[in-house]
Amino acid sequence: MKTPPLFPKSSDSPHIKLVGDCVGFAVGLGNVWRFPYLCQIYGGGAFLIPYVIALVFEGIPLFHLELAIGQRLRKGSIGVWNTISPYFGGVGIGSLMVSFIVSLYYNTILAWVMWYFINSFQEPLPWSACPLNGNRTGYIEECHESTAVNYFWYRRALNISSDITDNGNLQWWLVLCLAICWAIVYICTIRGIESTGKAIYVTAIFPYVVLTIFLIRGLTLPGATEGLVYFFTPNMNILKNPRVWLDAATQIFFSLSLAFGGLIAFSSYNSPKNDCEKDAVTIAIVNSMTSLYASIPVFSILGFKATTGYWDCLDRNIIGIINEFDLPDQSIMRDNYTIWFGFLNTTHPKKIASLKLRSCDLQEFLDASGTGLAFIVFTEAIILMPGSQGWAVLFFVMLFSLGLSSMFGNIEGILTPLLELHVVSKSVPKEVLSGVICLVSFVTALCFTLRSGSYWLEVFDSYAGSLPLLIIAFFEVTGVVYVYGIKRFSDDVKWMTGRQPNFYWQVSWRIISPLLIVDSLVVMMLTSEGRAMSSCSYFSTGIQKLGPPYPKASAITTGLNVMRGTHTHF
Repeated sequence: MKTPPLFPKSSDSPHIKLVGDCVGFAVGLGNVWRFPYLCQIYGGGAFLIPYVIALVFEGIPLFHLELAIGQRLRKGSIGVWNTISPYFGGVGIGSLMVSFIVSLYYNTILAWVMWYFINSFQEPLPWSACPLNGNRTGYIEECHESTAVNYFWYRRALNISSDITDNGNLQWWLVLCLAICWAIVYICTIRGIESTGKAIYVTAIFPYVVLTIFLIRGLTLPGATEGLVYFFTPNMNILKNPRVWLDAATQIFFSLSLAFGGLIAFSSYNSPKNDCEKDAVTIAIVNSMTSLYASIPVFSILGFKATTGYWDCLDRNIIGIINEFDLPDQSIMRDNYTIWFGFLNTTHPKKIASLKLRSCDLQEFLDASGTGLAFIVFTEAIILMPGSQGWAVLFFVMLFSLGLSSMFGNIEGILTPLLELHVVSKSVPKEVLSGVICLVSFVTALCFTLRSGSYWLEVFDSYAGSLPLLIIAFFEVTGVVYVYGIKRFSDDVKWMTGRQPNFYWQVSWRIISPLLIVDSLVVMMLTSEGRAMSSCSYFSTGIQKLGPPYPKASAITTGLNVMRGTHTHF
């Protein structure tokens, strides 16, 4: 069936650049720290099982659907869903709101990255040692009770308040970094997708270069083998936890940037006869392989950090035992520590107990990473590496490149819908509209530069993403399959690619993908039941969950707004 495109649109951008835009949008910070973190807490290689299932039957089909519908209808998220049905206009509004909210705190994370990047040129690195107190007779007590890395992050970078109810003042260094980040985003997206130009090639390719450098360096570090064994050894019992499957599904959404509206906007610039099926499969596989590729240097370096921590623990215990029992130097070594400890604990149990020796277990050090992978764990590992300044600069430039390329897609997910809503006159240049978007976003995001800003960022991250994205994706797939019509959509795909969608695409779009999304929503509601989020409080030892709980209704407000918008007639 040969039919012309429904809505003509400029296709001046070369196809390879548009693919680069999609890759840059999809490959982001989550590939480098969130995916390895999930692998760590969910049984290493065992997490790959639900991840691959979610990728094959949820991620790739929805990715193909968004690319195909955007390319066929030649519109952004608002125009696509209004064309399918006026009653589905709220889906586009929902995508616009999620893109805006995520952009606010996503660029704030880039501001944190920039602050670390600026401080990476100091010698020694400012998070390598605790600063001296006022009379220079010792270290600052808060830092001494915690660690230099924690102190720099919580006090020097965030200057965090005691809890979320204590807002404090704007932190000028974060405000300045945030302004620079939004200025860079504006320069790169001044005319939308047309102005990203060669920047997307740099931001999409450079992280792979740095990851390769870290991979080579990481594999040569002591303890790298232990880290990789930890990563690739699966704990199959963990798969009984429904939260594993939910986090795998939500990771796919964040990793592939599904339901944000940016992919639909990017694909609307494709040639009408572009092979969107090939693009969808290629980009999704590249994205997932990037997560796996990034995990190897990450776990190598985590293994190095855990090993050095384990050795330091042993050395402290050895020194304590040698001094207590007046033994010759080097009589107890790391290799024979267990034998000596067992012997002395049997013959002199009271003396050993009085030493209050630490329990040194390599597994515990491997388990101790947590969510602060970039700003705590990796920075702590970097200071242990020779030439730490250079590694710090490379690492934070890589993080900034990853985040910046994703911001291009977020801004496109805001700019294109606004143009389609006709909220501004067509006579207003794109440069002005882009500037207004960035300025409004910067002013709104100033709340994250308060002393309580990191708490609010956690709230936004917890509630503004996963639930709304699942709801939007459900309406997307059901809207295309059961409102636009699966036969009509399949004919469109055949017209664009020259191939009728095969059985895999048909069964995924019709049945499997909607069921997986519904299942994820049910699991999310069940696992969240009775778990009221508490406000956060900071102590010198780190972050703890304390304070009055937030109302449960806040967890579903954004999702309800999306559903309400779906019933609005445009």
